[in-house]
Amino acid sequence: MNPALRYPVARPSLTELEEAYVLDALRSGWISSQGPYLRRFEAEFAARCGTPTAVATGNGTLALHLVLAAAGIGPGDEVIVPALTYVATANAVTYCGARPVFVDVDPATWCVDVDRVGAAVTARTRAVVAVDLYGHPADYPRLREICAGRDILLVADAAESFGARLGGTGTGGLADASTFSFFGNKILTSGEGGCVTTFDPALAERMRLLRNQGMDPQRRYYFPVVGYNYRLTNLAAALLCAQLERGTAMVQRRQQIVATYEKAFADLGALTPQPVAVGVERAPWMASFLVGPAGDGRLRDRLAVELDRLGVETRPFFVPIPELPPYRAAARDDGFPVTTDLSRRGINLPTYADLTDPEVLDIADRVRTALARLSAAAPA
Repeated sequence: MNPALRYPVARPSLTELEEAYVLDALRSGWISSQGPYLRRFEAEFAARCGTPTAVATGNGTLALHLVLAAAGIGPGDEVIVPALTYVATANAVTYCGARPVFVDVDPATWCVDVDRVGAAVTARTRAVVAVDLYGHPADYPRLREICAGRDILLVADAAESFGARLGGTGTGGLADASTFSFFGNKILTSGEGGCVTTFDPALAERMRLLRNQGMDPQRRYYFPVVGYNYRLTNLAAALLCAQLERGTAMVQRRQQIVATYEKAFADLGALTPQPVAVGVERAPWMASFLVGPAGDGRLRDRLAVELDRLGVETRPFFVPIPELPPYRAAARDDGFPVTTDLSRRGINLPTYADLTDPEVLDIADRVRTALARLSAAAPA
């Protein structure tokens, strides 16, 4: 163990290919929100996801807001979202003036509990946003059964799951519309960036209208609606074209890293790996584990502190959204027990494609050392 060597929890994988494409875009003069790399990325990303259309956006939060706004969701409407996710999922609903309705997650997948979604549907429900938490797809076939025939839009928040598959179908093609994030720590990155894939040509047309300030595509500087500046730049798209070419290899490397962690920790009762449902091929955004016994988050927090001393950066799971000040009023009396437990005990370990096998094993050794120290320090 080299204590001077510190491991970040995430790091972008950038090569000469990304440099060459960005330099080409720079030299072309097409650096803003038009250009050949934008057209190329949207076409190639849609093909990769198995959809006819992809609409690139400035970031993943904008992608979420854009699809909901284009669907006409607004005041008086309800949108069902999981209680355990990044806050952007709920914020996008709030931007529309609609009300996010929180439901607990399933302990078998950590994704939204489908039975609870069904129970939460009301006459005001206009959409369900499922989140592929830490790279594991939600149960979209069952969610489709709930939404079908009720005029409920099914949206996949696939910000964390590029490259995952469910029943042989890749993320991006599992819901009515799917949103992606290309933030600096995501599987594919352009620093900031996002995208929506969809099978619905009318929805795609509406998103393109709203994305470009609402300008009529047939009449320059004529704005029939109030829109947004949600565009991606050609420079960012150049990065994404290179990332997409390397996407399969980067997903596979992340899968190898998580498999190595899980094998190294198989004999440790203190760590529980992320469950993977039958028929799912996970695309790990973060190597995710639960620490300690159910209902007790103290060991997770102590482990994080000890690992920081040993040169390993970690991150906790998301804080339940109903515990955040803007959304406490939406919390139910019975709470969200699964979400609460996962949030208290969940930890993410370093996960990025450029980690070497010796580095992954070194991190695993540091985790074992940290747990041993904490065990030795525990009162008898």
